[in-house]
Amino acid sequence: MSQKTTGDETTGREVEHTITVRASAEQVYRLLAEVENWPRLFPPSVHVEYLERDGTDERIRIWATANGEAKNWTSRRKLDPENLRIDFWQEVSAPPVAEMTGAWLIEPAGSAETRLRLLHWYRAIDDDPEGLAWIDQAVDRNSQEELPALKSALEEASADDGLTLSFIDSVEVDGSVKDLYDFVNEAGRWRERLPHVAAVRLTEDTPGLQVLRMDTLTKDGSSHTTESVRVCFPHHRIVYKQTTLPALMSLHTGYWEFEETGDGTARASSQHTVVINAARIPEILGPDAGVPEARAFIREALGGNSRATLELAKKYAEARR
Repeated sequence: MSQKTTGDETTGREVEHTITVRASAEQVYRLLAEVENWPRLFPPSVHVEYLERDGTDERIRIWATANGEAKNWTSRRKLDPENLRIDFWQEVSAPPVAEMTGAWLIEPAGSAETRLRLLHWYRAIDDDPEGLAWIDQAVDRNSQEELPALKSALEEASADDGLTLSFIDSVEVDGSVKDLYDFVNEAGRWRERLPHVAAVRLTEDTPGLQVLRMDTLTKDGSSHTTESVRVCFPHHRIVYKQTTLPALMSLHTGYWEFEETGDGTARASSQHTVVINAARIPEILGPDAGVPEARAFIREALGGNSRATLELAKKYAEARR
């Protein structure tokens, strides 16, 4: 990865970080342009949604982790698919930043490689030299951490290697969407409500932004600890991203969804998207196991816990009808 800095030493600054990705430029552009991919591509990103879309102009809201806390903010983007370029800027910048804009430039570097350039333009409040130095360090540190992880995620997402697995389980419920939502939202009570949860800790410093840490029991009686950041949209959807993962996964995102189906009935669903950590398969599942065995194991383990939770949520909602 390379870096280049230009601009006046005391006022504005233009900084460029560059990395080469083993994927086509068209694939890289598509993955970056579709914000639903961001939780997979950017480690801090938990959830992104569109607020406004007008042709190639977009306004998006981003939920992400920063220094162990869940944060959200709003940004604008302009897409240029013809030139494989995405410009972005923050609607409201936090001190000491007075203004921050940037761009992704996606350049073919052969038939199966792409030169990915990340540009930032910024200035400090009152053109303060100390503020500018602080922004310099923050942008460089974040870019140095973000780009190698992004390179790996882009290459993984572009490869057809069977390591990505997505699935959904649903139940039909003779009860209300609100009661179903409450059962999943109140995850701090899961130890008393769910037999496969051995311990749980839920924090919600900002309403609707939760950090959920829990110990989950497996069929053989052992347990593993996971931590997730959850974004809650009463009373229809809870999206999450695991930030502490079981050994067999390098990514796990998902959502709970609750829909009215008419006449006082509802549907509750649990969706998972997983990227398998191929290097850990022999250690976890044995020397003869491969990707098909890992896919089957994860589908049953995650799906089994989700189906158990859905059935208990169904029982809870129907009892309150």
